[in-house]
Amino acid sequence: MTQEFSLTEGKIGTTLLRFAVPFLLASFLQALYGAADLYVVGRFDTAAGVSAVAIGSQVMQTITGIILGISTGGTVLLGRCIGEGNPRGAAKAVGTIASSFLLLAVILTPLMLFLTESIVTAMETPQEAAEAAKAYIFTCSAGIPFIIGYNAVSGIFRGLGDSKTPVYFILIACIVNIGVDFLLVGGFGMGAEGAAIATVAAQAISFLAALIYIRKKGFSFPVYKKDFIPDPESALRIWKVGLPLALQDALVNISFLVITAIVNTLGLVPSAAVGVVEKIIIFAMLPPTSFASAVAAMTAQNLGAGKADRARKTLWFGIGYALVFGVLFCIYCQWNPESITGIFSKETEVVSAAADYLRSYSIDCILVAFIFCMNSYFSGYGKSVIAFAHSMLATFGVRIPATAFLSRYAGESLYVMGLASPLATFVSLVICLFFLRYLHRKTVGIL
Repeated sequence: MTQEFSLTEGKIGTTLLRFAVPFLLASFLQALYGAADLYVVGRFDTAAGVSAVAIGSQVMQTITGIILGISTGGTVLLGRCIGEGNPRGAAKAVGTIASSFLLLAVILTPLMLFLTESIVTAMETPQEAAEAAKAYIFTCSAGIPFIIGYNAVSGIFRGLGDSKTPVYFILIACIVNIGVDFLLVGGFGMGAEGAAIATVAAQAISFLAALIYIRKKGFSFPVYKKDFIPDPESALRIWKVGLPLALQDALVNISFLVITAIVNTLGLVPSAAVGVVEKIIIFAMLPPTSFASAVAAMTAQNLGAGKADRARKTLWFGIGYALVFGVLFCIYCQWNPESITGIFSKETEVVSAAADYLRSYSIDCILVAFIFCMNSYFSGYGKSVIAFAHSMLATFGVRIPATAFLSRYAGESLYVMGLASPLATFVSLVICLFFLRYLHRKTVGIL
């Protein structure tokens, strides 16, 4: 049977690290097989192909963000039930997560297939990359049910306190994706479309492996067919936490698409350069994302067990761990960013432009160590609307306007434009710290 792991006992720092490291590894592997598309296309195709995959990846990242947001709602609900020692509630949570994600797949898949051409047009995609971008997005959209399925299963495991098992599934996906990438893109010269086919194949095999595992192992608590009929109370609790996070991720990612559209008007080289940096930033954000996910799961289980003080301490441990990675990455990017940007492109102009953009953008990696963990902490308490509110203000009130304004002064360097993201995150940080202080001073309430 699948294992449950208690996050309510032992040293906080050690428990958090033990939970976060496997999740970090799984996230790294997932990002690796996503980056493989850009890497292989960059080695065997032109700047137009790199631009197409970069743009398409950002579009699909928006969809993944929606899915992850709702998945967190499932993780928090299941974690609460496990912490409370409520097996029937846990069974209903598992069934409701499954039925909710099935509904999500039915809605999102045909919608994305229908909107592919409109999205490419709205993104101001360079003419040289337009057809390749359409092929990439359309093919990846067909694989949305597999993306949803994998994240639903991973959300269940995290709710059980198990972050190790999903590593094996994503490792399978990583190996398949990289292998098929080299075969279709390098061997058959299929460019962006070949990379998309490799991604969908990897996602499908990973999801099927996860289903086989769950069917074989089962759970430590009985789950009946009736549990897969959506339970209104469980569904409400999932969507109460997950929907604001899904909307937040969707709108933030949409804002990045808007930013990409702004950059695309500057030409093919800036378009490819920003796409390269966005892929690098996905890797850089893995540590804070992983520790934040651990904070959400630990907060949920400890609240269920009535240990609010332990949940609060977990937040600060998570921030501390994430901050170490953020500071080191930022320092390296000031020193030698070309050694990173050169991984994803063989064209000197793209590598140089991306390096300038990465120098300033990397400052954001320090600030998000605070924001990601705070958002997860609020979500563990069922207060994800807080994360939604400050993210929307920072994104649409600062990031997009700042990018549009700074793009006028980009000239031959993208350094100035890269400052828009850390500026927006700083605004979020001020709001979050104010809210935490306000809560700490209350004698009753969330804390």
